[in-house]
Amino acid sequence: MTEDYTEYPEQEDQLCHKEEVIKVGSIVIPVFFGVLVVCSCIGNLLVLVILVLYEKFRLLINILIFNLAVSDLLFTFGLPFWALYFTWGWTFGEAGCKAVKFLFYLGFYSSVLFLTLMTVQRYIVVVHSLSDWERSRCFSVAPFIIWMLSGTAALLVSLYSQVLEHEGNLYCEFDSIQVRHAAVYLQNVFFLIAFCIMGFCHVRMFQTITRSQTKGRHKTIKLIFCIGLVFFIGWAPYNIVMFLRILQDYGLSSFLECNVSIHLDYAFYTCRLLAFSHCGLNPVLYALIGEKFQKHLQTIWKKMCSK
Repeated sequence: MTEDYTEYPEQEDQLCHKEEVIKVGSIVIPVFFGVLVVCSCIGNLLVLVILVLYEKFRLLINILIFNLAVSDLLFTFGLPFWALYFTWGWTFGEAGCKAVKFLFYLGFYSSVLFLTLMTVQRYIVVVHSLSDWERSRCFSVAPFIIWMLSGTAALLVSLYSQVLEHEGNLYCEFDSIQVRHAAVYLQNVFFLIAFCIMGFCHVRMFQTITRSQTKGRHKTIKLIFCIGLVFFIGWAPYNIVMFLRILQDYGLSSFLECNVSIHLDYAFYTCRLLAFSHCGLNPVLYALIGEKFQKHLQTIWKKMCSK
């Protein structure tokens, strides 16, 4: 994911004052990130505890859920630093900038890849009626490959990040606008490929389950629909707005108008908050809404109340 947490000051129209936009962002974003960090940590840690104490790791789906929770936590751990960044600027130095960006992007890339892999695995089970573990052993090494790919991508991003100073303010950004544009293009391509794979799998699963006579058909259809819908609603608007901001950088006249630029900034803030909330929603969509996890949560709650 390409993140542009601050405007490149030298590209702003000097006649277009954005003090109100910056003020709103410095208040809303840290508060939202604070709530999101709490919810994500509680949800994903509960998933990890339940998997370790009550579930069997020989099931592939449990391994994928475990890795997804870990990647969501890594994504979450970067949010407090960005919340402070919006309030006081970057105060963690060059090494901190690279380290936080590496952790942040590692969580993002691995999260999307694990979501895609989970969809493909469910597609194989539902459409081709293959065993969850015995017939899908080719997926057993996939988590290691995903972590290697995500780590490599995150490392490349962090290497091109540095602390920039402008008018006494410090920014943790890419070292050039060309790198930022390249990262945006890659992110959009990454999103489109992942969405196409997930969309195809969801459609085929929907068709298969619709023809099925199983009693749990409607519940499964609802879950599949929610997975695809939340993924699209969360990331599609964000990637579109990021692409529009590139057009603004290229000097497209319609995007240089002050009112249009301000509205684009507000849209960017809103879409970013919506997209980042995936780390808190994933435990609900992929784990906590399952009947097994609900029973395990009830068991944990009863044990806590009995003490």
